[in-house]
Amino acid sequence: MGTETMLNPPLHVLDYGVLGLYLLMVIVVALRVTRRSPDSDELFLAGRSLGVGVVGLSLFASNISSTTLIGLPGAAWQHGISVANYEWMAALVLIFSALFVAPLLLHAGVTTLPEFLERRFDARLRKYLSGATLFLTLVLDTAGSLYAGALVLMLFFPGLELGWTCAGLAVFAGLYTAAGGLRAVAYTDVIQAVVLLLGSALLCGLIFSEFGSWQAIVDRVDPEKLSLIRPLNDEALPWLGTLIGLPIMGFYYWTMNQYVAQRLLGARNAEVAARGALLAAGLKLLPLFLMVLPGVMATVLLTDLERPDEVFPRLVAEYAPAGVAGLILAGLLAAIMSSVDSALNSSSTLMTLDFVQPRRPNLSPQQLARLGRIFVFVLVALAALWAPAIDRFPGLFAYLQQTFAYVVPPLVAVFLMGLWWPQLGARAALRGCLTGHVVSVASFVAVQAQLFSLHFTIVAGVLFAATVIATAFWYGVLGVADRPRSDQQHLIERARPPRLSATVRIGALLLTLLTIVLVLVFR
Repeated sequence: MGTETMLNPPLHVLDYGVLGLYLLMVIVVALRVTRRSPDSDELFLAGRSLGVGVVGLSLFASNISSTTLIGLPGAAWQHGISVANYEWMAALVLIFSALFVAPLLLHAGVTTLPEFLERRFDARLRKYLSGATLFLTLVLDTAGSLYAGALVLMLFFPGLELGWTCAGLAVFAGLYTAAGGLRAVAYTDVIQAVVLLLGSALLCGLIFSEFGSWQAIVDRVDPEKLSLIRPLNDEALPWLGTLIGLPIMGFYYWTMNQYVAQRLLGARNAEVAARGALLAAGLKLLPLFLMVLPGVMATVLLTDLERPDEVFPRLVAEYAPAGVAGLILAGLLAAIMSSVDSALNSSSTLMTLDFVQPRRPNLSPQQLARLGRIFVFVLVALAALWAPAIDRFPGLFAYLQQTFAYVVPPLVAVFLMGLWWPQLGARAALRGCLTGHVVSVASFVAVQAQLFSLHFTIVAGVLFAATVIATAFWYGVLGVADRPRSDQQHLIERARPPRLSATVRIGALLLTLLTIVLVLVFR
């Protein structure tokens, strides 16, 4: 969506006041948190002291980014509510992670997810996962958030240019991320989660009031757009892709992605991490109502759009009154900041701890923290340079999800096999992952050349299976020559955490049942 398609609705003075108040709150919280001049443990993991509310709200805020606020309504406007399958599936993945993965990682005391792969396999797998995560965080999470935020800001502030707007957003987020580290990121995310939820709820209520009742929506909207479970030949999200692709993509994002998992690793203990993950899982059921359904309702209200990414800006411009528009824009800024700061902090963590520290183990915590801050500014500059290029892609949500579908399945396969296959050695795991990515590249080229047509979510499931088969093949070829050391083979057993509380287990069960009911109601 180029700048020539942007509208120019004026903002009321009340809107500017709300925006200014939000920015002041973020600055005050960031300054209070950054007074302690953090060392590396404080910068990257907030001293492992985050509580339940901070973990859960920060997980939610860092995920519900400006790409989500733009992408979800746009995809819903184009294809219907099936895009919400990404959201409720994320809730199930978070429940799984809360029960089985996060406690293990906390008990093992790792700082990054790639560090866990090094302890389980070797340094090559650590760098492999770290490098892939850095790439995805840079070109998807950081650049995508800057681009999406710039689109909406250009709508309300005439004269802004895409490149310079992305740069300005990047500088603001980069400054307080570098200064305060994960604690500043997490605590400002709490504010941003509240603002984001409130702004989204207000916009949803305003759009719903245009119809007056749910029955009116059902009567006026295409019935196919109100169904979560779609046929196998559905171009947006077939049921098979929901079944075999979304869990894989969701597992990477919510468990292996340092950008998100860093909140869990920064929790006080395994119990707190599990409860925070369950809080985030509950919040992930809300986007269907707050972001997806308004996009579907827009199919009736906005019939002259050229492309999906215009939906959210137009809804705000045409239906939000003075003051409310400012709050919604504050929610957008909250989404931008929470995503960009999260991505920057996690990326600098990976660069510092997975690439620099192994080569220079004698660096002090203060020196590592200084390097981390430098990496923040380098990475934010790269993301700001790439963000305007996203304008050339057909849709923001497709840009994000298709990239994930081709890159992450081999990584997820090797990580899970490392958890549950103690005999698997490092060489077989690395070769299996490499083979999976070779198949991934070949599949992408074949699909682009139209040699065959397969939905990218189904491709994700196929790539996962191909990696498992390839890893098993290499395991058979290498045999005893690749047998892991005893400490690697028994890492999972030795690191198994204490049993979680009944509150966590009951909460997980109730959230799972609630998710199932939601899917059945909107199937």
